[in-house]
Amino acid sequence: MSRLQHQSYPQGGEKSVGSLLRSIFITPTLRGASSVDYTGFTDKRQLFADPIFFDTLSRSGRTGRKDEGAKERLFEYLALSSSTFVHLHLHTQYSLLDGLNKIDPVIQRAAAIGQPAIAMTDHGNMHGAIQFYESCQKSGIKPIIGCELYVTPGSRHDRRPVSQGGEGHNHLTILAMNNVGYQNLCRLVSLSYREGFYFKPRVDHELLARYHEGLIALSGCLSSEVGELVSRDDIENARKRVEKYSSIFGDRYYLEVQPHQIREQQKLNLGCTELAQSLGIPLVATTDCHYLEEEDHYAQEVLMCISTGKQITDPDRMRHEGVHLYLKSREEMIREFGEWRYADDAVSRSVEIAERCGLSFDFSTYYMPKFEASGETLESLMRKEAREGFGERLKEIKARREWRAEEQNEYEERLEEELDLIEKMGFAGYFLVVSDFIVWAKKQGIPVGPGRGSAAGSLVAYCLRITELDPIEHKLLFERFLNPERVSLPDIDVDFCIHGRDDVIRYVVEKYGKEKVAQIATFGTLKAKAAIKDVGRALGKSYAETDRVAQLVPAPRQGFDYPIEEAIKMEPQLRDYAEGEGRELISLAMKIEGLTRHTSTHAAGVVIGDRPLHELLPMMVDKDGNDVTQ
Repeated sequence: MSRLQHQSYPQGGEKSVGSLLRSIFITPTLRGASSVDYTGFTDKRQLFADPIFFDTLSRSGRTGRKDEGAKERLFEYLALSSSTFVHLHLHTQYSLLDGLNKIDPVIQRAAAIGQPAIAMTDHGNMHGAIQFYESCQKSGIKPIIGCELYVTPGSRHDRRPVSQGGEGHNHLTILAMNNVGYQNLCRLVSLSYREGFYFKPRVDHELLARYHEGLIALSGCLSSEVGELVSRDDIENARKRVEKYSSIFGDRYYLEVQPHQIREQQKLNLGCTELAQSLGIPLVATTDCHYLEEEDHYAQEVLMCISTGKQITDPDRMRHEGVHLYLKSREEMIREFGEWRYADDAVSRSVEIAERCGLSFDFSTYYMPKFEASGETLESLMRKEAREGFGERLKEIKARREWRAEEQNEYEERLEEELDLIEKMGFAGYFLVVSDFIVWAKKQGIPVGPGRGSAAGSLVAYCLRITELDPIEHKLLFERFLNPERVSLPDIDVDFCIHGRDDVIRYVVEKYGKEKVAQIATFGTLKAKAAIKDVGRALGKSYAETDRVAQLVPAPRQGFDYPIEEAIKMEPQLRDYAEGEGRELISLAMKIEGLTRHTSTHAAGVVIGDRPLHELLPMMVDKDGNDVTQ
């Protein structure tokens, strides 16, 4: 486990050391100190050796009580920041057909080389946030959830092309510091689709000013506003843009530099350095990481060819020549910056920023939609409707089979036991919501399946008309559906006729509110055959060859596709091709296999919440204008 994850390095009980160091590095005089001018202290070690600095630091809390451990904790922080690096600008497979990083391997590699934290900043979306967070937790490093937003300098509502006076869009790196920041980032990403989509999901400065709390902003790459202005030698407007962002984010705004040895990036680094010195805004180093290993550069070029429909030999294709976008260590970052005098501080500041971030996801709280109970509690309403439903079901049972008097107690006891457990677990509202839209659908004449999965074992579900199977008659166990020893949300699978499904969704939207209902996204991945064909196309191979090779991959087994590595072991012809003329193609196909290719809307999944969903999770809009979870 990294120290950064478990140690906050407090001082004075009020500010983190990272926050204090930031204020020192960008101001000429230490707040609260005597009139000592620290402008000349360009070396951190020189600053830390000064006795007045430490005496002031150790007394800087509200209580004024001297903290004898301040110096030791500062040296520990300094040792950490001077020995490692945190990737704050990184693209995963959810930067579709651009990011080559698969989440688990890139996090495992960061942990293996001693990096205490890592950020995810995909293009315009947060698809991978949960997977990224959980993978970081398993690897013992701090997750930082972010996004590389598309920002338009004008209005997000302006959908004119540039040729007709419209504004383009630029990149801005945003990181969530805490849960408030995560909620605001969800709002920004959601609104970029709902209000600002024009070729890309865009936000504008007005939205950033509205939802800046809890967010850290880095000025961005060559495609940022600052990057484009500096590239045009428009330093004055670059300064104004930096001042604009600084006014929005305050001390949470940083100028982003990258170590790539290409002319455009060197020019941007120089411009950012000048702006940092004149405006007192700190620099931070990133590498815009797109792939894991240095040798993956070519695979990422091929991936971009797949994305743009180009061939690798096309002179006009998009390319990243002269830049190395792999997961670098601190030493590699410093080495690539070369003789640039600010490299050490800019690289170390990545650790300071990571130290400012502390997001924690709560997976234990349910945000159930509020069912209108007309003055009753949800529990009492559920009991009333279930008991009334039991009376109706009893008539149906007696009409179709012989009923024994002793069965009455068995059914009533089972019903009360289930009701007690459902109430105890807090799921009364869930049952009422599901029952409501199923009963509505049946009244509209929409065919509804009789029930499948473990929910068919619930007598309450049967009495509420959620299912049509008598669980006692069919000897089905309720405990397979709900078990007090394993508290989890009930899983009720409902089948609606395809011709009435949209009507049911509209009913739910009207009942609970458009902002509280969304369909669920699903992701298409590059499987073995598709990876072989796509790579072959990018390499300029003939369709006949790539199709022949793809057909050598065995057919799926029980719905599961064989990965290329396993297919090679099973199919001698494929193995011979991979070891001979097709070595390059198969090697590249294995690197991109499993990457996310596209998003779509799940055929059945719908989520309903008790508040606007964009306050809880990022949203997008599908081609039909429907809200969809990311």
